Amino acid sequence: MIKLAYVIFEVKSEDIGKIKQLTKDDIVSRQSILTRDSNSLNLKGEFSYVKIEGSDNGLKRAQELAKELELKKLDKKKAQAINEKIEEQEDSAASGMGMIFD
Repeated sequence: MIKLAYVIFEVKSEDIGKIKQLTKDDIVSRQSILTRDSNSLNLKGEFSYVKIEGSDNGLKRAQELAKELELKKLDKKKAQAINEKIEEQEDSAASGMGMIFD
């Protein structure tokens, strides 16, 4: 399985509307986009995390827009930790769906 590159942005609760601005861009919208709030990931703080996974061009555009919107790009270590929590959630949801169809 090929792992796509990704970037994760931390968005303050009061800036939640900026997520829509980021994701409505033509290039960014063609990438895989996941949004999770800090509570759902069992993290402290009032944040949302936006994971954008896809092509180099798509990630570059997302980073340009995020900078304009003053969204915080997570460093590699924190992004990896958040991504692991997101993947755990996704795996948990997938296994739950499997039980329904067994």
